[in-house]
Amino acid sequence: SYLLEPNWGKHNLEKLALTYLQTTKTPYDEVVGKGKSQVTMDKVAVERVVPYACQDADLALRLGGLLWDKVRERKLDNLYASVERPLIEVLAEMEMAGVGVDPTVLAELSARFGKDLSGLEGRIHELAGQEFNINSPKQLSDILFHKLGLRSPRKTKVTGSLSTSMEVLEELAPLHPLADLVLKYRTLAKLKSTYADALPALINPATGRIHTSYNQTVAATGRLSSSDPNLQNIPARGEWGPEFRKAFIADDGCSLLAADYAQIELRILAHLSGDKALCASFRADRDIHAETARQVFGAASGLFPEDERRKAKVINFSIIYGTSAFSLAKELGTAPAEAQKFIDRYFDEHPQVREYLDRIVEEARVRGTAETLFGRQRQVPELRVADRMTREAGRRIALNTPIQGTAADIIKLAMVRIHAELRKRRLRARMILQVHDE
Repeated sequence: SYLLEPNWGKHNLEKLALTYLQTTKTPYDEVVGKGKSQVTMDKVAVERVVPYACQDADLALRLGGLLWDKVRERKLDNLYASVERPLIEVLAEMEMAGVGVDPTVLAELSARFGKDLSGLEGRIHELAGQEFNINSPKQLSDILFHKLGLRSPRKTKVTGSLSTSMEVLEELAPLHPLADLVLKYRTLAKLKSTYADALPALINPATGRIHTSYNQTVAATGRLSSSDPNLQNIPARGEWGPEFRKAFIADDGCSLLAADYAQIELRILAHLSGDKALCASFRADRDIHAETARQVFGAASGLFPEDERRKAKVINFSIIYGTSAFSLAKELGTAPAEAQKFIDRYFDEHPQVREYLDRIVEEARVRGTAETLFGRQRQVPELRVADRMTREAGRRIALNTPIQGTAADIIKLAMVRIHAELRKRRLRARMILQVHDE
């Protein structure tokens, strides 16, 4: 079902039975009860469990045959057999293995965050000229827009009040130091509550490790996602990234080894487009972002090399994701016309990339689907609607699917092969985490 309809998000038996068999499945709650009166299945009378269990098996069997025919028809059977099905066992073993976490490192981080937050709170109140609840959007809104007289870029959709979202604060930060400090405060507060405070509570007392759940049938791109807790979202960069990474530890006598694909999406773009300049850069093992910086900014940009490289990296990934000049300008802190110049210069240097991107969008529009190198498909009905903004969203999906989706397929295939190889060689090593390209 996930391979046939990746945009659905949910692929439970209720939905599939209704969609494909026009049958309403008995709800789980009807058998075990709801809320406080809910019991586990083993406490329910056999006479009530039997029809429910039999219906489950019957629907699964009927759906299996029906969906498998559709999978074969769409030529998705090889992707299922060589990537998705063998991956089930790999993910199950990774979830069972879990990852070692040192609660003392997290406790130290939490204490540091608490101290920093307290300092920020004092500075924010000083700038505001009064004490107020920084976590209250209403109180913060009063300070920013009424007391300090800053102009709000937008209102919230739900209440219609003046928005204090992260996006709004980022726009206000250059105009007033209080907005900048609130941004820092929110970032630190999130790191403290979501990771430093929450992760120790999720350590399994029996194993002393954290066991995430990998979701194989959720992301429309083909990527894996992680939940309870989301270990793909642990900060990796910036000031706090290395500090958080110290909390993840190996068993005694073991080491943690991270294998990361370098610029996999840009390499896939080079492969799919066959662009001579891009392929030459990778073959010569040149720094692809520094190369783009030289091509786009020229010799007299006035930027430091590291700033040039950082901005070039943004441009490189913007090309893959079909970002507009307006969005790129926002990201680079420049004017849209300037951002458009960067995009144009990039395509002047990489004409085959432009041809390829135009071609895959048109193919997706005609076929109604975008495809990865491994044949994974994603429906893009947005490309055929009249509304321009919806069409633009479809264009971004059509550009991104063959590249990000192919990267996801390659990584899944690597996981399947590594798992088999570790088993074949009877090594003690095991996979414990997957974070997109790593």
